[in-house]
Amino acid sequence: MKVAVVGAGAIGAYVGAALDRAGADVHLIARGPHLAAMRQHGVRVYSPRGDFTARVHATDRPDEIGPVDYVFLGLKANSYAACGPLVTPLLKDTTAVVAAQNGIPWWYFHGLGGPHDGRRIESVDPGGSVSAVLPPERAVGCVVYAATELAGPGIVRHLEGTRFSIGEPDRSMSRRCLDLSAAMRSGGLKCPVETELRDDIWIKLLGNISFNPISALTRATMREMCLHRSTREVIELMMTETLRVAGALGCRPDISVERRIAGAERVGDHRTSTLQDLEKGKPLELDVLLAAVVELADVTGVPVPTLRTVGAISDLLARGAAA
Repeated sequence: MKVAVVGAGAIGAYVGAALDRAGADVHLIARGPHLAAMRQHGVRVYSPRGDFTARVHATDRPDEIGPVDYVFLGLKANSYAACGPLVTPLLKDTTAVVAAQNGIPWWYFHGLGGPHDGRRIESVDPGGSVSAVLPPERAVGCVVYAATELAGPGIVRHLEGTRFSIGEPDRSMSRRCLDLSAAMRSGGLKCPVETELRDDIWIKLLGNISFNPISALTRATMREMCLHRSTREVIELMMTETLRVAGALGCRPDISVERRIAGAERVGDHRTSTLQDLEKGKPLELDVLLAAVVELADVTGVPVPTLRTVGAISDLLARGAAA
């Protein structure tokens, strides 16, 4: 099995290191000091499950790698439309693209059947720009339940969780998913193949759609947002509206708003990825988290006044951050 990780940051390098342990032929695509460190020392993983080093090929030239069986995307979703030069040299007819993204993916309605089958979501695939680079038929969905961070160039600190749920957009139990799952498990990760992966997408999105924009607007940690009564009420409304949109699309995420917030409160004084991006001056990944759900609410006729309000304010913040 030959795998290329495009965007080998904290999550991507962690997955690449795990697959290397499983015996896969792994290639990491990165840049800058992180790339230099991985070339010299490999990927050094520090984890409560045990530390290890994976010495894998790392490069900033995907043409050096050639076609692979799987491309694992560790990029933020707002980089997908521009990732063609990184991905195209890696593709052959059967290459699968495993998109480890938060929020609503560009392939959401591909192979779904029903009245919305094949519909393009403008918020996440503007003008078809993502589908042109990453055809939906190549996509394997991936919902990440692992927390990692870059402790330094070439150094991944694994904090908690090892689950990477994957699944086909058409809900089939494909050979490419089963083979990838086996390799991930052999490398020490949990990787269930889910026929209803969209339910997992909505479960994770419940937290991202609420805590991420609110944290960027307030600079608050997870614990602070949960303990502030008025803010907690806004988050509850956002989650409730999100579940209604999911239900209108035929999904039944197996989690309650109360349970989701309680889990977030236990995380403690953690700063969301969106807040961290804001503090670093990076673009904010809010279209796939929030704007897409408002768009889906328009499609299904579900009223989402709280999502619209927070979406409008956070969009202004995002535009200012990008200026």
